[in-house]
This record gives sequence, structure tokens and C-alpha cells, in this order.
Amino acid sequence: MRPLGNTDPKQFITDFYTSFTEDLLQTDEDAALIVDRYHTPDIVEIADGHRMDRDKLIAHTRPVRKNRPTIRMEVHEAVADGDRLAARYTLHSSRRGKDLALEVYFFGRFAPDGRMRQAHMTTRTVPVDGSGEREEAAS
Repeated sequence: MRPLGNTDPKQFITDFYTSFTEDLLQTDEDAALIVDRYHTPDIVEIADGHRMDRDKLIAHTRPVRKNRPTIRMEVHEAVADGDRLAARYTLHSSRRGKDLALEVYFFGRFAPDGRMRQAHMTTRTVPVDGSGEREEAAS
């Protein structure tokens, strides 16, 4: 991983999740090694009130590997301040012909080496059109 430092926050969060997901789905490497490459040992992720530490995060990789979804991030905005990053993005996922779009509000902290230390996320499902793209609300 590269450090957050002077990296564009949108690009950093996109690269972080894209690389993490690709390493999980495109290799047979031990999931614990992959999790440790992208997260500090004391990682805590809280998504919609559900807390995941390192062990739960590793366990979470099993269904991801089994289902092998395609995942794409569309980062709408992101800002960084020191080791902290806040972003709003849409996560597009497809598996077995079923498309899903989640709007994510992310607040995280990263170690100097670019690994995630902490994350708080709130998500909501948003409609997708037939092309798999997020439908924009009518004004």
C-alpha cells in the first residue's frame, strides 16, 4: 500500500478497495495475509452498527471469495486531513446476474504506511437502472 500523504483522496480510497478486492478474488493467497497487508492488526471497522475486528474481517472474506462479485467504486467526493479520510461513494456490485448499488459514507483513519486502522461506514441501497448504473433522483 502507498501512504495517504499527498495522494488525491478520491484516488487513494478507490485504489485501496480495488487492490484489496482484486487480491482477494484473483489470488489463492491466505486471506489473513491479504487482510494484514491492507489493515493494521488493531483494525476496527463499524459498518451500519456492525463491528468487525481483524478476525471478523478475515471471516468476512470467505463469502466474498465464494461469491466472486464484480465490484466497482464511483467516488463522488473525498477529503483527507492527516491520517483521516472522509468519502462518499457508490459501490456497484454484481454477482450471478444480480446488480446492487450501495451509497457509502466513509470515515476512516490510515497508518503512515497506507494500511487502514479504523473505519466507520453508513450505507444505503440505491436503485440501479438496467445498465447497472446508479439511477439519479429526479429533480
